[in-house]
Amino acid sequence: MSQRRYAALAGLAAAAVALGVAELFAVLTGARSAPLVAVGGVVVDTVPASVKEFAVRVFYTYDKLALLVGTAVVVGAFAALLGILALRRRSYGLVGIALLGLAGAGAALTRHGASWTYALPSIIGALAGAAVLAVLLTRLDPQSHVDPESQPDTRAQRRRFLQLAGAALGVGLVTGVAGRWLAARRDVSTARAAVTLPAPMSPAPRLPAEADRRLKDLASFVTDGRDFYRIDTALSVPQIDPTTWRLRIHGRVRRPLTLTYEQLLARPMLERYVTLACVSNEVGGSLIGNARWLGVPLKDLLDEVGPLDGADQVVSRSVDGFTAGTPTAALLDGRDAMLAVGMNGEPLPVAHGFPVRMVVPGLYGYVSATKWLAELELTSFRDFDAYWIRRGWSQQAPIKTESRIDTPRDRATVRRGRVIVAGVAWAQHRGIGKVEVRVDDGTWHPATLGAVPSIDTWRQWSWEWEAAPGRHRLWVRATDNGGQTQPEDERPPVPDGATGWHHVEVTVD
Repeated sequence: MSQRRYAALAGLAAAAVALGVAELFAVLTGARSAPLVAVGGVVVDTVPASVKEFAVRVFYTYDKLALLVGTAVVVGAFAALLGILALRRRSYGLVGIALLGLAGAGAALTRHGASWTYALPSIIGALAGAAVLAVLLTRLDPQSHVDPESQPDTRAQRRRFLQLAGAALGVGLVTGVAGRWLAARRDVSTARAAVTLPAPMSPAPRLPAEADRRLKDLASFVTDGRDFYRIDTALSVPQIDPTTWRLRIHGRVRRPLTLTYEQLLARPMLERYVTLACVSNEVGGSLIGNARWLGVPLKDLLDEVGPLDGADQVVSRSVDGFTAGTPTAALLDGRDAMLAVGMNGEPLPVAHGFPVRMVVPGLYGYVSATKWLAELELTSFRDFDAYWIRRGWSQQAPIKTESRIDTPRDRATVRRGRVIVAGVAWAQHRGIGKVEVRVDDGTWHPATLGAVPSIDTWRQWSWEWEAAPGRHRLWVRATDNGGQTQPEDERPPVPDGATGWHHVEVTVD
């Protein structure tokens, strides 16, 4: 191994220790102060909408993991370069480590609600990394250009170097894993488990058997919380103790209001099945789910605070600073918009907004479905642009009429004869009135629709196909209760949701 490779390994080992120590120290200062999470948060906040859309399209719900791994790879590559530069002059490597520490500290201090302590993990980690780099570099002789395999003393020296570098990498890995483990031990799962949800004053309607046809690969009518899609900007899931949670409702209102979690639970609750959809969902995509939500009607709260003239936007803020702007009119028009505290009969999962989140039928999540809610501010669209609006997405975001084929799967092989084609369709707050299927360029055939409890959920559909041998393309389109059929023209999600007819190709033998 050449001397440069040894130096690069020294840089990598130093970076591993720096990140590991920082993760461990972040247990004390908060998960969002860890440098990888902080830098990743800055990236999420600053990248163009097209980059975010590419990440969701490629990695789907693993986009956050991909970002953290990618950030770690970039840091590792930079650290390896620092190790090589340090062969020429020790100060180059130490200054580079210091710059990494300052970058992490600076990123942490930009996080919503950050205090000066957020800078400590990156600074302490950088000091540890600099110490490791200095020690490892003393084991290398920058003036030597002799083949290390040709002299016994040099080989022994390099073996000791490799042992030390390996130990440093191990320390970095162990401390990093320990930090993540300890942070997980400090989550609010225990507090969530202790929550007893109140019975709803207005329970969800009972589901008819026809609402949920059990077919292989067909999405069930109710999506399990473990399978419900998650798209948000939080690289570290906020851990909120419900005993300290507060909701502030203020802005252009006559009577500002602050509520505790206990006070919120004491209010009359409604329970409804509502389908939520992400604006990033491609035609035929899975960034959509249906659940039974329990919560306090938002209309009741807004009526209590009294919106002033001109307050046409309700800005919801998460504890981590994310904002969404919802039309005030949509929260007052009688739809079942709520501050949700329960999902499918249980307190909200931590990853889906515990203790409180917003649920608004008929609007894409980026303008309505804020998780880990902390604040509602009445303002106007003229005066404030929420998080994704500043990044090029549309201000108004009603969910478009869409449909999807779940079975048979794309590129599946089926036997000739009777084949059940099935899927789901949605047009929240308008409802699905008709679904049609066609084979290749043939005529459209009406599908059988499943029952639904309201116009705010998706709807299963199915159609029996007498499949003939060969390769075929199956198409689906839906029409809402207002008579509007989803458009054929294919458009990407940006800026207000994808359009187009979903299709799958199958082979019949």
